[in-house]
Amino acid sequence: MNVLDFAERKKSAEKISMVTCYDYWSARILNQSDVDTLLVGDSLAMVVHGYTSTVHATVAMMATHTAAVRRGAEDKFIVADMPFLSMRKGLLPAMEAASNLMQAGANCLKIEGAAGHLDIVAHMVESGVPVMGHLGLTPQSVEAFGGHKVQGRGSQAAAELTDAARSLQQAGVFALVLECVPAELATVLSQELSIPTIGIGAGAGTDGQVLVLQDLLGMDPEFKPRFLRHYAQGYSVVHEAVNTFHEDVCAQRFPCAQESYT
Repeated sequence: MNVLDFAERKKSAEKISMVTCYDYWSARILNQSDVDTLLVGDSLAMVVHGYTSTVHATVAMMATHTAAVRRGAEDKFIVADMPFLSMRKGLLPAMEAASNLMQAGANCLKIEGAAGHLDIVAHMVESGVPVMGHLGLTPQSVEAFGGHKVQGRGSQAAAELTDAARSLQQAGVFALVLECVPAELATVLSQELSIPTIGIGAGAGTDGQVLVLQDLLGMDPEFKPRFLRHYAQGYSVVHEAVNTFHEDVCAQRFPCAQESYT
């Protein structure tokens, strides 16, 4: 898949699948899967590094993980997040961050929000950097939102989100993530915009869907927001496997003769 395929998918009404991953081993598995595109999300600050929010992700951190995913998924289209405030420090720092992430192996960059940096988005696009937008619940702004809350509820909030989406499309983004947006609003936006939308917590009317790999695998059974479906019981599988290994070691069942060198 390449950047032009996103528009073709929307035109043909064929849904787009995207999975967030952060490292080489999982990227290798996803490279052999049918999923369309991979996202190296700044959520890695939380999922991999144990921070409480995405604001702790840095350009260096994002570049390291993007390079690891690229080495594991040579055949996939890779989206990398521009991290917290990297778009708000001026044009030159933003372009340097973009350069680092693209050189690390990203095919495009995902940028949260619109107001205040539409000119930089347009400059990136004009410079040959494909940009994916991200509206609704933008995790980098979660403190300003007062927590993880659905965005776009009410006529004024819906109008503001709609205006932002139109502005991003005008600035040249090729696709738009809609996160935690009322399904009706997301459907209307998806029908109005010429660019494809990829939803997470935005209903089935978007042009595609994205989930974090660890979330869809059920690696944290206590994390179950309304929009998430667990496609496996990953936590139990890993927990039971490690405990079985421990029991086999203690009972001297591992390693056996066939697992030992003569």
